[in-house]
Amino acid sequence: MAGSSGEDQLLAEYRASIDNIDAAMIHLLAERFRVTRQVGAYKAEVGLPPADPEREAAQVDRMRAMAEAAGIDPVFSEKFLRFVIDEVIRHHLQAAD
Repeated sequence: MAGSSGEDQLLAEYRASIDNIDAAMIHLLAERFRVTRQVGAYKAEVGLPPADPEREAAQVDRMRAMAEAAGIDPVFSEKFLRFVIDEVIRHHLQAAD
């Protein structure tokens, strides 16, 4: 029966799992940005450009392949990675200034 306490408990469990996954994703992104900030500082130190189109293209290809293998829309995965890459480049530009 919809709305019964059993279903509400099940829904609460699903939502708790989603909340845990979201928290893990945020922590993983934070760790990724810690590392990419180090990359940006290094690039600025040695005079490399903030963006690396070849590396970015390889990462997009890699992410799309992993997404397909995992049953996730590769277009979504590319959009997500591009969003992250744009943020990384912004950090690298800040490091270069």
